[in-house]
Order: sequence, then structure tokens, then C-alpha cells
Amino acid sequence: MAGSHRPGASRASARPSAARPEGEIVWYHATTPAHAELAEEIGERLTQARPGLHVLLTGSPAVLAEWAPCPGVLTCPLPGEDGVSAQSFLGYWRPNICIWTAGDVRSALLAAAQKRGVSLYLVDADEAHLPGAGWRLIPSATRSTLRRFRLIMARDTAAETALRRLLRPREAAITVTGPLRVASKPLPYDQGDQEVLSVLLRARPVWLAAHLRPEEAGIIVRSNAEVMRVSHRALLIMAPENPGESGPFHDALKAGNLRYITWSQGALPDETTQAILADTEGELGLWYRVAPITFMGRSLVPGGRGSDPDEPAAHGSAILYGPNIGDHVATYAHYAGAGAARIVRDAATLAGAVRRTIPADQSARMAHAAWDVATQNAAVMDRLVDVVLTALDERGAG
Repeated sequence: MAGSHRPGASRASARPSAARPEGEIVWYHATTPAHAELAEEIGERLTQARPGLHVLLTGSPAVLAEWAPCPGVLTCPLPGEDGVSAQSFLGYWRPNICIWTAGDVRSALLAAAQKRGVSLYLVDADEAHLPGAGWRLIPSATRSTLRRFRLIMARDTAAETALRRLLRPREAAITVTGPLRVASKPLPYDQGDQEVLSVLLRARPVWLAAHLRPEEAGIIVRSNAEVMRVSHRALLIMAPENPGESGPFHDALKAGNLRYITWSQGALPDETTQAILADTEGELGLWYRVAPITFMGRSLVPGGRGSDPDEPAAHGSAILYGPNIGDHVATYAHYAGAGAARIVRDAATLAGAVRRTIPADQSARMAHAAWDVATQNAAVMDRLVDVVLTALDERGAG
């Protein structure tokens, strides 16, 4: 029953590209590591539409340090604000389009780019990265920088409001699109296994705890005990972050006196099964489809960095999560704001959230909201790619 595992891409320090290739260059500036992660998707989409095109990724050393090289995307440190550095960068790379993310604009560099005929676009404009109090002392410089962009795509109404305070009416085209993120693609799964489990677990409340750290195993089992006080037929699926290290999860399930099966051993649940230990690689696609409620692990213990909520959302599962989500704060906030996710603090609050979400109408409402957000993510990326391709077409026609 075990599916294949697709290892995550290894990370390596970015190095400036040695040579400028022939063809069109789309310069993509990543303000944050999260924006850098989008470069691969943007590069893939653009190069499929226009063979021979390359994406040039720039960013701070901290941003580029986490970048994993991929085909079609070149990297280069962002040049300084002095005129010599800007002209050297622009003269060497000769970009056709600039996609600048979030904010933190570089006035001299962008001015030099515009003078060279580079079409400028500000995307995923975020209030936190837009000019703040210090810029209000020189509002003309603020406006002159922002109005260089042919289009500004704001991630939310707060960013739009901040932009309209900085710009006079009609000085820039501003549109609210939602956040720019890579839409999570549905994970592979064994359809036969899903059909069997759908029959065996029919009418039973099922919830999944995914990407679990060993330290979270006991918390999950204690939460499930509280859930079963109200819903005695509830079934828990525990999926460790590292399926090969399942020992602590066996220990926690045994300590909780749960009747459970181990998926890697080929067992199937019956009416007496209270938990499934999902200890095989590459099968989260199956479990997300089986469970209408997912708690995302790596978030309940100090030092946890959270797990990507786009995964369960792409499979129609309601989302629960703990407070330690440093790598995904903005993403969880977006899902929570849409009514698709709920935060929990400990075993008791997790149990309460599961009990409230178990009714079919509640889990369906949250799952539908999650799906809407995930779909919006795809629409924003589609919009950006369309804008860039149209601009390149216009430049070619000119």
C-alpha cells in the first residue's frame, strides 16, 4: 500500500550566474525567502509559454542563501543603490521586465531600470514592506518611486489603503489580488486504498494529525481521548513527520490504550479500530482525502516551525494548527481569516476544536473555505503570468 516518496529539493547557497544567456530576461526580485520560493513556479510557467526566456532572481544574501537552483532561473545578488552598481547590473543583464515583490523598493535602481526601458511591476504588495513613517518626510520621492510601476498588485485591502495614502489618484494602477503563493498541487494517492477505506470508515468521524514531531505524539493521543468522550466512534490517523521514526508514536498509542493498526504492516481498520499509524512514505495524499479534518503538526512544541497549510486545503480538508508556525504565519493568517483554519494551544483546545469541527456541516464549511483560498492562490499566479506574457508580447510588437 505504500506510495512512492518524492524527496524535497535540497537547498544550496545561490551563486551569481556567470554569463547572460541569449533571449528575454524577466528580472524577479524576491524581498523575502517565501517570495524566492515562487521563482521556480514563475520560471517554469514563463519558459513553457516562451521557450528561450530566462528568469533572473535577485535578493538579499539571506534570501538567496535558502534558494535551491532550478532550470530556467538564474541568480544574482541585488546591486547597491549607487549609480555605478545599478548601471553595471542593468547593462550586463539587460532585463526586459522587472517583477518586484512586496515592497522595500530601491529608488535609484528602479529609476535606472525604467530609464533603460525595463517594464516594472510591483506584485504581492504588502503593508509591512511598503514605505512607512520615514518616507512621509519625503513624499515626492515616495510617489516617484511607486508610480514607476505599470501595475501594482496588492495582497489585501490594507496594502491598497497604504498605497493610496502614498500616491495621488491615478498615479498608479492598483488592484487587490490576494497573496501571491504557489498553489499546492494535489498529492498522489492509491485510488484503490481510498475506495477501500471509504467503505470501511463510512459514517465514522475521522481526523488526521499530519507532519507530527515525536514530542507531539502524546498531545495528540490525549486530545483524541477527549474527542472520544463525545464521539466514541471517532478514528484518529497519526502521520509522523518522519515515518521511519515511528517508535514514539507506537509508545504514545499504547500508553493511551488505543486499539490501532500500523499501515505499513498491511492491516486494515475495522469497527474496533480507534487509530491508524500512517507510517509509510508518500501517502499523505491518501490521508488528506480520507480525513475531512487535519491538524498540522510541528506547531505544538516550542521551536516548531509549522507545516504548509496549502497541502490539506488542496485536498478539501479543514485545518487546525498550533501556535508555533514561524515559517507559515502569513499563510495560516490568510486561511484563518477566511474561516478555513483554527488555532489551538494544547491538548484540551485541540480536542475542543476537533469536537466542534466533527459535525459534517462544520467540516464541510471550513474545507470549502480552504478550497476557495487555495483556488485564489492559483488565480493570482495565473494573473501575474498573464500580465508578464502580455507585456512581453507588447514589447515584441513594438
